[in-house]
Amino acid sequence: MDIMKILTRLIIISLVLGLASWVLIQVPSVQDRILVAAFSAIGSASNNLPKEDALSAAVCGSRSPLPSPGRAETCLLIAAGDDLFVVDIGDGSNDNLRSWNINFRNIKAVLITHLHSDHIADLPGLHQNAWVVGQRSSKLKVFGPEGIEQLTQGVEMAYAHDYVFRNEHHGDEVAPLEYAGFDTNVIDLNNPVIFDNGELKITAFKVVHEPIEPALGFKFEYKGRSLVITGDTSYTQSVIDNSMNADVLFHEAQANHMLAVMEESLKSRGAKLLATVLDDITTYHTTLLEAAEIANKANVKKLFFYHLTPAPRNYIQEIMFTRGVDEVRKDWTLVDDGTLVVLPVGSDKVVVTNM
Repeated sequence: MDIMKILTRLIIISLVLGLASWVLIQVPSVQDRILVAAFSAIGSASNNLPKEDALSAAVCGSRSPLPSPGRAETCLLIAAGDDLFVVDIGDGSNDNLRSWNINFRNIKAVLITHLHSDHIADLPGLHQNAWVVGQRSSKLKVFGPEGIEQLTQGVEMAYAHDYVFRNEHHGDEVAPLEYAGFDTNVIDLNNPVIFDNGELKITAFKVVHEPIEPALGFKFEYKGRSLVITGDTSYTQSVIDNSMNADVLFHEAQANHMLAVMEESLKSRGAKLLATVLDDITTYHTTLLEAAEIANKANVKKLFFYHLTPAPRNYIQEIMFTRGVDEVRKDWTLVDDGTLVVLPVGSDKVVVTNM
């Protein structure tokens, strides 16, 4: 049998199979079976949070307010054993958390570094998941700087009718009004330890993000492992002091050389106000080279760049974004949404994978 006959038969078989599939998916019962299979797959999907005892961080949002397809605004999911903490909750990050099928009941608290919109936008959605889906037996704890009470009270006021409607529709078992809303805690830097159960200790520290006052970073210490999250900050000694010998440092990262190119482009198009915004933000963030220097001075084991400004959209932009970093420090990682960092207890390993 020559090659043309074989190809002809394969084409005919493919056409017949394609036609048969098209006919089948027009049948309602077949459609229903496909839908059931799809929902079963979603419901049984698992994430890669470690089963063994570990301190972990999953990136649920990697960008700043500047848009970048496939990236949510700032968010980190911290796991210490089975306990979960969310550090910042920017736009789009709640969808990432939902897609990972995390146990919302296990979220012990949300920690807010400061009150910029790209760090708080999805707080209402996270609350709804923790309240209804999470089947909680207490209100969602929120820790943050001065002003955090106005934020949570504002969300509660905006969603007051929604809480009642969901309770009336679904009942107390699904949406108990008793647990709707927040248990809000203003962080006092005179007493910076905000959580300590003998195994996990979380400490807040002040960073420099003027005119925002105060802006915070957080240090997590769990059974001999440690990670530090800077939030938004310019170069500051407090990050070095609180990151000394840490296993992992998540440091915000801004490429001012890329912003300068974007600023000139905006000016040439007459978008002077947007150009001014880009110029303004160069004064209260940290460049990648500065962050690498901070990690070196603090003797940090692994450095991860997050809150990327502007977040790279392709390989060429990644090269531009990280220009010169290797000359300061070789060991660094540029995160994506879904990057997972695992610090196993009883080990000095830093495992980098994906959710």
